[in-house]
Amino acid sequence: MDSATAKSQRSRGVIERYRELLPVSASTPIVSLGEGNTPLIYCPQLSKRVGRGCEVFVKNEGVNPTGSFKDRGMTVAVSKALESRARAIICASTGNTSASAAAYAARAGISCAVILPAGKIATGKLLQAFVYGGKIVAIDGNFDNALRIVRELGESGDFVIVNSINPDRIAGQKTAVFEIVDEMGDAPDLHLLPVGNAGNITAYWGGYREYRAREESTKLPAMFGFQAAGAAPIFHNRIIEKPETMASAIRIGNPASWKQASAAIAESHGAIDVVTDEEIVAAQSWLARHEGIFVEPASAAAIAGLFKCCDSREASHSFQSIPEASRIVCTVTGHGLKDPDAILQRMKELKPVAATADDVRRAIGL
Repeated sequence: MDSATAKSQRSRGVIERYRELLPVSASTPIVSLGEGNTPLIYCPQLSKRVGRGCEVFVKNEGVNPTGSFKDRGMTVAVSKALESRARAIICASTGNTSASAAAYAARAGISCAVILPAGKIATGKLLQAFVYGGKIVAIDGNFDNALRIVRELGESGDFVIVNSINPDRIAGQKTAVFEIVDEMGDAPDLHLLPVGNAGNITAYWGGYREYRAREESTKLPAMFGFQAAGAAPIFHNRIIEKPETMASAIRIGNPASWKQASAAIAESHGAIDVVTDEEIVAAQSWLARHEGIFVEPASAAAIAGLFKCCDSREASHSFQSIPEASRIVCTVTGHGLKDPDAILQRMKELKPVAATADDVRRAIGL
């Protein structure tokens, strides 16, 4: 493959790459920012944590155009909205959906309304929605309240809803699975994801089943989802009226894809578990310092979950019981710069030293 061809494949987006597997036709106007083709990174230090010859890979969705996995579904949802001659789209969001929706609406030349829970959105994500031109409305309530309002407004016909209740969103998100299988040559044995609104784990399971049916893979992975301890409705099997976690992207008490996610976990013989905010923060720092991958807190829930399954007797599923040489994929869903506040709070103030080599050497301490 020459360099020009390689460049073309990298920039063409998920619809062009997987058109026959997506709900589009020759007449669908494609709205793309070159999303997809994200790196699947072998992680030697994570692999050592699991041990027994297992290999751990991180699918880094934080390098999509707006910094999160949402772009995969948004390219399909907005393309279909444009095909239906929609003039505006609308979403409820904890941050990443709003950024992605506003960007793809800008690309399509249509309006985007964003309904956010006041004071609950990471600064980086709010700035994205603003700079892309989204019409932002903050409400006194949480994400679940925002989604209820969006459903009501969507019934008017004035907006196309682009949350994961839109099946076009789910269809686009499953392309991450196609990339994983295409690169690895088969499905992994286990797949770990953070779970908030539960659309991603639903999409991934659908993608794995579809590729297996097409004989693109020989097996299906066990799906493991991890919720924050203060926002774990699926784990506790009850709606959480006031979900709380510093991992804002998964601060959801009544997931829209709850039923589908539960089915994915059950059908794949996987598990749902919880991780604390402290475990999430520790995993975020560990991944950055040991593998060079910086993710937002919600993404780190998958890594915290991996550690729990390796180390804790309280885990829903111990990885000491998985076969040797298992291949494990962890999806990290958003870039660390999306939500830097927790890191900033832990940074010490930078105090200047004298501008001499000796003073700098002493400050370095090496």
